[in-house]
Amino acid sequence: MKIDIVAVGSKMPGWVTDGWETYAKRFPPDWRIKLIEIPASKRLNSASVDRALQEEGNRILDKTRSSQRRIALDRLGKPQTSLSLAKHLDRWQMIGEHTSLIIGGPEGLSQHCLDQCHETWSLSTLTLPHPLVRVMVIEQLFRGWSINAKHPYHR
Repeated sequence: MKIDIVAVGSKMPGWVTDGWETYAKRFPPDWRIKLIEIPASKRLNSASVDRALQEEGNRILDKTRSSQRRIALDRLGKPQTSLSLAKHLDRWQMIGEHTSLIIGGPEGLSQHCLDQCHETWSLSTLTLPHPLVRVMVIEQLFRGWSINAKHPYHR
């Protein structure tokens, strides 16, 4: 199973790195969860925000392949439950689908990047800080794995 988490931002606080590593090491060896960090572009004014979103979106698309299942994480996307995520994981594993979950920066993702994704999912209708989303995503992936493996973690 190969899942890439493609996230805008680098130099995360220690708690983000610790949270990520805590869950990443819990997966079985045949699960390859990889974090791909995309440097955030400079934001000086509203015009530079639009440019930054475009640059970040282009870098995200460069780091993923169109043959991969691209799923954007956005508060306006389709809500998922832990059980529905577990079903997706099971299906991806059965068909050997390489998947990328994409996390935007402070302003989200460019429309062009969203348009290149197969799906858009929401973790919450709340706006979440993008560093926290990394930890939430890997924890939910582990929870989905534990549901499918009938591991007691998910209870």
